[in-house]
Amino acid sequence: MEGTKTENSTKDYGFTKILIFFIPLAISASLTAVSHVIINGTLSRAHHAEIIIANYAIALSLFSILERPAIVFRQTTSALAKGSTAFFNIAAFFVKISFFISVLCALIGFTRLGDWVFIYGFHANADSLTSLKVTFLVLAVVILFSGLRGLYQGVIINQLETKWVTLGVIIRLMGMFGLAICFIHFGLANTSVAGAIIFLAGMAIECLVSVWRGQTIVRGNSKYGSPLKQKEISSFYFPLVFYMSFQTILIPIIYSFLGKIQDVHLGIASFALAFSITNLVISFFMYTHQVVLQFYKHNKPAVIKCVIVFSIVPSLFLGALCFTGAGPWFMTKVMGADTRLAAESLNVLKFCLIKTAVFPWVDYFGGILMLQKSTKSLLKPQICNMAAVILVIIPVVYLHPELNGKAGAIAASVGELIGLVAVFLVVSHRQKYELQEQKAV
Repeated sequence: MEGTKTENSTKDYGFTKILIFFIPLAISASLTAVSHVIINGTLSRAHHAEIIIANYAIALSLFSILERPAIVFRQTTSALAKGSTAFFNIAAFFVKISFFISVLCALIGFTRLGDWVFIYGFHANADSLTSLKVTFLVLAVVILFSGLRGLYQGVIINQLETKWVTLGVIIRLMGMFGLAICFIHFGLANTSVAGAIIFLAGMAIECLVSVWRGQTIVRGNSKYGSPLKQKEISSFYFPLVFYMSFQTILIPIIYSFLGKIQDVHLGIASFALAFSITNLVISFFMYTHQVVLQFYKHNKPAVIKCVIVFSIVPSLFLGALCFTGAGPWFMTKVMGADTRLAAESLNVLKFCLIKTAVFPWVDYFGGILMLQKSTKSLLKPQICNMAAVILVIIPVVYLHPELNGKAGAIAASVGELIGLVAVFLVVSHRQKYELQEQKAV
């Protein structure tokens, strides 16, 4: 009788149900990239568009670094908020982090610290500082909405209601597109601040949808769950922040070494183009860890089956671009690259096939460590990844500068492979240790 119950329970969390859970998350991740297409498309219609877009890009770069601690609340709530009591404990922790981020953003936006950061950190023009600071201050508000959105999206994901995440992104894009048209029509898209306002409006809309649905779920669980200590939250949260920050640093490290290649401009451009396509494809599978968090305990074989599919599909897509006539057509017609850049980018893309095959498995093992509430164990594989990238790219660019952008792709792919081996060993070691402890008891 019990065996039948277990079998039915496993069936309830089968491959089809996992896909129904996962696909809305995957679509939302891919649609989010459209936000910046709308903004850049709006700013490109202004006078001196290159200066305005450059200013917006600089402010966005700093925003991307400071947004990391806010984004992590999605994983934190999804993994730890098993009830309304735990959720409110995490919400209290979120308020503290948000206050710290707000103070830091205010210092950058209202003091000379911002001048130093933008001029020496991002090589910004002194004449653009006022516009840069205002743009950044608007984006600072986006960080708070982003964090609040993630806080409630974790609850929504917990309840497997991922369609609400996709719906929020769709409404967000509609709002951004409508506002962009208004800005263009009334001639208001003539500063980088306009781009930040469009982004803010979109994030506020998505946040509103997430908070509304998330709060409904929390109210429904009003008498459910046990409290979380602040130490439990911080021991899960902070290692995850550092882990994601390391991921952000990797690409700038590669760019810094690509300055030593034979054809710097072609090499950097081809690597940037190939890597943007790779990231666009990978973005569809960036929620693999959520599949692990929600389904691993119920049906491990189905989860593994999903990860196998997630590692094959992006590689097949990139393979079609690299080895068929679709690649040159896509690069020239869709991406707008000239024949030389298109050919070089496709050569770089061939080395990115390793990354697309490996990434879902890295995220899978990362999800297991999140499930075990051992996020500090994620740092070792990420450090190994970074060390491998540096150790590979240095001899490659100096001994074979003719590889150009391919040197960056080789280093990134080797780093991903080393990261996979490292995270696999960490998970295996933890599982062996737990088995030994169970036997001892």
